Amino acid sequence: MEFIVNTVEETQKLGIQIGKLCNSGDIICLIGDLGTGKTHLTKGIALGLEINESITSPTFNIVNEYDDGRLKFYHFDVYRVNDPDEIAAIGFDEYIFGNGVSVIEWANYIKELIPQDNLTILLEKVPQLGSSFRKVTIKHQGKRYDYIKELTL
Repeated sequence: MEFIVNTVEETQKLGIQIGKLCNSGDIICLIGDLGTGKTHLTKGIALGLEINESITSPTFNIVNEYDDGRLKFYHFDVYRVNDPDEIAAIGFDEYIFGNGVSVIEWANYIKELIPQDNLTILLEKVPQLGSSFRKVTIKHQGKRYDYIKELTL
């Protein structure tokens, strides 16, 4: 499934829809270059989960936890992870196999640690359309993520 977004608001709107449809135990993998909208999409997912806290990228912490929404929310940024053992040391498995929703920015950096059953979202710049355009490609493994068929823009 693909969407073309042109604004931060459209990116967040897509994230809000995903967040509203998420279930406990969902793993959402975000892949894209710097500046493609991964954190904006994550902020939308958090809003869809009814999280009212300010969402910031956990670049130096690896994970930020949010408990005030309809489900627990774990926001990972593994951009600076140099070794998969580093992410394992923070209890990664307890998060992703727990009762919350996990969003992992730069998930391709730790693909060997991520279960095959996941929702993967690729964000790419589309310069031929303009500097603010992004293509958002959503793929999933496992029936639990069939809810993406309900997404619209």
